[in-house]
Parts: sequence; structure tokens; C-alpha cells
Amino acid sequence: MTTTESQLDTGELEQRVKRMYEEVALEAGNKFHFETGRALAERLGYPPAALDQIPAQAIESFAGVGYFLDLAAIVPGESVMDLGSGSGMDSLLAAALAGASGRVVGIDMTDAQLAKARRLAAEGEFSNVEFQDAYIERPPVDDATFDCVISNGVINLSPDKPAVFAAAARALRPGGRLALADIVTAEQLPEGVTCDAALWAACIGGAMQRDGYRETIEAAGFDVEAWRENSAYRFVSERADDATRRYGVTSISLLARRR
Repeated sequence: MTTTESQLDTGELEQRVKRMYEEVALEAGNKFHFETGRALAERLGYPPAALDQIPAQAIESFAGVGYFLDLAAIVPGESVMDLGSGSGMDSLLAAALAGASGRVVGIDMTDAQLAKARRLAAEGEFSNVEFQDAYIERPPVDDATFDCVISNGVINLSPDKPAVFAAAARALRPGGRLALADIVTAEQLPEGVTCDAALWAACIGGAMQRDGYRETIEAAGFDVEAWRENSAYRFVSERADDATRRYGVTSISLLARRR
């Protein structure tokens, strides 16, 4: 953790994140600092035909920041872990790719998101996916049991990003893949932003400077193979947009491989 991160009230952050994403699950049509829903997913690059294969209610609560499943290249029979699975859109898409012989485990800490994801998986008869109530820093899974770990717009919310990447590395088999989308910055954010739990919950305050983000991934035992900016992603509130312009806040997608 950086000095500024250590001054953040992590208890307040957790409660704000839970409240915000409970609202995303239950009232997806409300206005947030960020966009939600199918129009966002399609603009980011999700194929409409793939979205048609999963429940619409999972898509309406989608609050991701980029598309990365092309980088993940999930094939039938693979095991996938989704860190911060929310209402389940990416988990269900991964389950469709992994097929009946594959397995997907979604990890989330928000009760309303977990309840919605479990209900939609059951209604859609996705028997190869499960959702667990846990923190992404400490997923309750066995070591070296997954082929791919995915995540969308969530790792920036964690006050301990090294622990998240270490957990991903621990869960992956050697040569396994980490494919994700997240928020990073061109410049180091000032203390007034990094200590603001409201801006953390809005996916801004916890964003790492891009070079530090990449170095943290590599330090956890990964080699970054692909990195791209998602220019189609944007924040919608004035406060969030101001931070975006001032500090170069941007969305990226990447693929990394465990050594």
C-alpha cells in the first residue's frame, strides 16, 4: 500500500462500495458516476450475439470498464475465476465459453450482487458456474486449480492490490492467464483523491498510476503480454470527469501469463 492508501478509511470504503453496488444490482437504471447496461457493454466491444446467450438482467447491472474476453480466449473445459463478479455478466459469458465440461467461480462481497447472480445462473440453467461470498484479496479456492482469472473494473476498488494479484497467481496453474479490464491513471493521484472513499467507490480514487499497476502485476509472478486502452469508456458525473481530465484516468484491458 502507498502512504496515501494507508490513510484511507478502509472500513468506510467497504461500506460505500457495498452500498453503491447493491444499488447497481437492485436499481440499475439509477444514475451513477459511471454507465451501466447493455449499451455500455456493446460499445466496449462485447459481441451482441454473446450477450444474447445470457439473462438480460445480468447485463442491465453490468458496470464494467472494458472488454477482455477476446484476450482471455477461454475454451471448453477450462476453469475460470472471476474476481468481483457482480451480477454475473462476465461469469456467465465465461461459463458459456467454458462449456459443460468447464467451471466458473465468481467472487464478490456484495450480498445483493451475489443473490442476483445466483438467481440468474439458476434461471438460465448455468450449472457450471457458482458464486462465492468472499473478498478478492482472499478468494477461498485451492492453489493452482484455474486456467484463467478474469476481472472487470474491480481491482481498482481494492486497497491492497498486491494481495489481489498474488491471489490470482496463487489460484492459477503455471502458464495460466490473467485477463482483465480496470482503471489506471497517467499521473499519481493526490492525497485528496486517494483518501476520498466516495471517489474510490466510483472507481477513481483507488486507480493506480499505470506503470505502478503493471509493475505490481509483474511482481506477483506474471508477464504482461497485451495492454490496450479502452477509449470507448467514459465516466459520466462532472466530478468523475474532472478527475479523468486532470489526472489522465483511463480504462485499460490486459492479458498477463503466470510464470
